[in-house]
Amino acid sequence: MAKRKYYLSKSTFLKGLQCEKALYFHKHHYNLKDKITEAQQAIFDQGNSVGELAHQLFPGGVNCQPEVFYEYNKALASTRQALDHGRPVIYEAAFFFNGVFVYADILVEDEEGWKVYEVKSSTSVKEVNIQDAALQSYVIEQNGIELKDVCIVHLDNTYERDGEVQVDELFTKTSVLSEVNTLLPRIPKEIERLKTVIDRETLPEKSIGAHCSSPYKCDFMGQCWGHIPEENVFNIGNLRTKKKFELYDQGIILIKYIPDKFELSDKQRMQVEGVKNNTSYTDSIRLNQFLDELQGPLYFLDFETMGSGVPLFDHTRPHQQIPFQYSLHVQDADQIKHFEFLAETDGTDPRISFIKQLISDCGSEGDILVYNISFEQSKTEDLIQAYPDYKVPLERIIRRLKDLMEPFQKGWYYTPEMKGSYSIKQVLPALVPELSYKQLNINEGGTASATFAAMANGTFEGDYDQTRKDLLEYCKMDTYAMVEILRVLRDRVKEYY
Repeated sequence: MAKRKYYLSKSTFLKGLQCEKALYFHKHHYNLKDKITEAQQAIFDQGNSVGELAHQLFPGGVNCQPEVFYEYNKALASTRQALDHGRPVIYEAAFFFNGVFVYADILVEDEEGWKVYEVKSSTSVKEVNIQDAALQSYVIEQNGIELKDVCIVHLDNTYERDGEVQVDELFTKTSVLSEVNTLLPRIPKEIERLKTVIDRETLPEKSIGAHCSSPYKCDFMGQCWGHIPEENVFNIGNLRTKKKFELYDQGIILIKYIPDKFELSDKQRMQVEGVKNNTSYTDSIRLNQFLDELQGPLYFLDFETMGSGVPLFDHTRPHQQIPFQYSLHVQDADQIKHFEFLAETDGTDPRISFIKQLISDCGSEGDILVYNISFEQSKTEDLIQAYPDYKVPLERIIRRLKDLMEPFQKGWYYTPEMKGSYSIKQVLPALVPELSYKQLNINEGGTASATFAAMANGTFEGDYDQTRKDLLEYCKMDTYAMVEILRVLRDRVKEYY
């Protein structure tokens, strides 16, 4: 295998620390990478926009990143030129040493000396950020630049927008110099180890484990997890990851082979026995009580929300979820009506229009069923905080909320087809197999959120009219699913009374 010049970047270094096999796949079989979802791409794009905004913390700098990200030689030449010309602020400064190439988000020289700032779109500093900063610091200092400080720049989750974004209030600078200095002695050895991995002729042997999703979900899960069948031990609800892999490492992959003596909660044991015996479970007393207490007319409500690292509207915080859409089915006797709201994508704050129509559509009496009450309740409470003039009608809505997830979450009804989950995406096909999200163009909440956000900020490339229809169809499915799930639960209870 021919020796290469560029072995590692910050991202591939971290990938290698997480899993040598993932690093090898990335370098030699990149085409096998799992498909990136729209929601994942939105996270990447948001990180880029946050990084660009952070440049305003140190204005007047020169940007050394070339138009094509991987033109490393151009980036290195631009950085060397900026340093030679005494530029005190450099964005995307590029450095190379011993096969490792790094971009530094912001490099600043002040009266104390050189300092490097690594920008993150999160609201706290994580261990993986310090590992990232340690590699970066090592490469920079090997280029003859002594760093007086190393900082992680992250979003302040207490910042609330009021007018124009105040960049110095939006971001927090946290020094990690001490932590980086602790890690630095290990960096050269890790670099050499990972270079050896890349130079291998064959794929490293590495079993699946907790590292597959920590600190990041691996890009090659499809390659390493393809042998895992359905009804596997990883589907056991609320079982700690450590215990799942304890079973796996003993060669127990299928739920039906879990020993009776293996420690499980009552609900987990119910799931296991359901698989072993192909039986469902109904707590008819509690389920019947839940259904009897529902007061009509019944409303079935679902919100869709979007978040942004940089707050888009006044009185919002970083990553705060802003409601932009809802679907509402109303069942009165045998009649079902449907109402819906989808905000315009003209850049205006959607919340006032959302509130007004929600209050109108929800009427004044009857229970409002949601799936996972904490979500809709907390978002409605956020609306009250932002718009106290609507406190009274919104609090009335909150008092009427009932959680359709409760019978599944508490184990009052379980069937093996739910695969240990009480998510509506699992419950619906288990109870109503003729209904499915799969045929929808938009079929999960992360994609809906990312799609609307792209439409709102002008980065969407596609058919606006058709995509708005797709968003409406997806949200409508969520509430119609609830209508059908309730029907099935009532049918099940009738078998006992």
